[in-house]
Amino acid sequence: MKTWFITGASSGLGRALTEKLLQQGNQVAATVRKEGALDELKQQYGDQLWIALLDVTHTDAIRQTIDRAVADLGRLDVIVNSAGYALFCAAEEAENEQIQQLFDTNITGSIQVIRAALPYLREQGGGHILQLSSAGGQTTYPNFSYYHTTKWAIEGFCDTLAKEVAPFHIDVTIVEPGAHHTSFGSAMVTAPVMDVYENTPAGDTRRAIAEGTFPITGDVNKTVQAMIDCVGTSPAPRRLALGKDAYEDMRASLMARLAELEAQKDLALSSVIDTQ
Repeated sequence: MKTWFITGASSGLGRALTEKLLQQGNQVAATVRKEGALDELKQQYGDQLWIALLDVTHTDAIRQTIDRAVADLGRLDVIVNSAGYALFCAAEEAENEQIQQLFDTNITGSIQVIRAALPYLREQGGGHILQLSSAGGQTTYPNFSYYHTTKWAIEGFCDTLAKEVAPFHIDVTIVEPGAHHTSFGSAMVTAPVMDVYENTPAGDTRRAIAEGTFPITGDVNKTVQAMIDCVGTSPAPRRLALGKDAYEDMRASLMARLAELEAQKDLALSSVIDTQ
C-alpha cells in the first residue's frame, strides 16, 4: 500500500479518489478548505486518513502542510493535484478578480504543491505526481476560455517537469477526464452575462448546460480506479485520457491542429536562414 497526498479531497474526483484509496487500504493525506468536510471518512478510517485544512493559493501554507504530512506519515508516494474549479463565462464577461483567483488556484496552486513535494520525492528515491487537468487541456469549448488557459498552462508545466525529474525516478501523469457527474458543474463560478453573446457559440454552450443537454458520459468510479492503476506502471503514462468524450474531443482537436500544421509545412520551411 502507498501513501497518497491529495488536494481538493472534499469533492469531485478528489473525494471519489480518496474514498476508493481508503477502501483499498492505502494511507491518504487529504487536504480540504472547510473544517469537517471529511469527518465521516475520518470516523470510519481513523489514522488511515490524515486531514489538513489548506487553501492552495497560500504558498507558505502549502509547504507547511506537506512538511507536516511527511513528518507525521514518514513519506509521500503519490502527489495528486485535484484542487481546482472552472470560471464559466465569455472572455469579455469575466471580472479581473475572478481571473486572478482562478489562475492562483488552478495554475500557481498546483505548481507550488509540486514544488513543495519534490525535495521529499527526490530524497526518498522517487514517486509519482498525478496532475488533474481535463480534456479541456487539449481542446476548447466556448465560455471556458479562462479554465482552458489554466489547463493548457499546467499541462505545459507538467510536460516540462516530467523531463526534469525523470532522472530522480519521479513519474508525472497528466489526467485528462471528460465530463462526469460530480460537483464540478455546481461549483463553477459565473460572471454577469452580456446579452450580445446570447446568439453566439458562447450562448449555445450556456443554454446546453442550463438545460442539461451537455453530454456527461464519464463513470467516476472507473475514472478514479484508472488513476490508481496507472501508479506503479512502467513506463507511467504521461497523459491519461478518461472518458469517451475526452478521447473523441481531444482526438478531433489534435487532428485539426496537425492538419493545420501540415498545411503550413512549405511556409515553415521557407522561413529558415538562407545557407551560403
